[in-house]
Amino acid sequence: MDFITGEVLAFDKPYRMTSFQLVARVRYELCHRLGLKKLKVGHAGTLDPLATGVEILCTGRATKQIETLQHQEKEYIANLFIGATTPSFDLEHPIDKTFPTTHITLELIKQTLPQFIGEIQQVPPIFSACKIAGDRACDLARKGRQVTLTPKTVHIHQIEILDCQLPHLQLRVTCGKGTYIRSLARDIGIALHSGAHLTALRRIRVGKTRVEDCLTLNNFIEWLNNKV
Repeated sequence: MDFITGEVLAFDKPYRMTSFQLVARVRYELCHRLGLKKLKVGHAGTLDPLATGVEILCTGRATKQIETLQHQEKEYIANLFIGATTPSFDLEHPIDKTFPTTHITLELIKQTLPQFIGEIQQVPPIFSACKIAGDRACDLARKGRQVTLTPKTVHIHQIEILDCQLPHLQLRVTCGKGTYIRSLARDIGIALHSGAHLTALRRIRVGKTRVEDCLTLNNFIEWLNNKV
């Protein structure tokens, strides 16, 4: 393999590792193994630190493919908790509000989810990498600054209920570029006249790349030794 000319690699990103940290680790291992002082490496779509699953990395001149790769369809398994919210819409922050849930049934959820299929307007989480005048929203929010993000148009292709044992709800979601599953969880909670947040998120597919076909950091070095 020629990592300087460019390769596209798929990793199963570990829990609590940022996409940037994964890129840095892979860049270090490649440079160390190849005897390089530097190597261009980038990712094709951020995964939240508390999310796991498919992360596409490009090396060398293949980084020119990143924008194209970002537009591939993505598939997630999302676990939601109904009846409570957090500032980050996931477990990065503790619960800040609780809401009634006695009115919520599986039938109500089935009636509610179709409103999120297709082209929708979605406000990203303030604890996200969205830029505001050059600064990341999450950096401003962590400093206690007021953060206001505008709605963005995203496309959700499918939402399937995999399991429902209230207050826990598991969904399979397929969607396009820029969709925040954390924001979807928040919006589902609002639509149910309650609240909701993510308790787990796994990206199981990007385009044709499935998580079971991905490298892990644990087997990357052995894989690399067989390729170089």
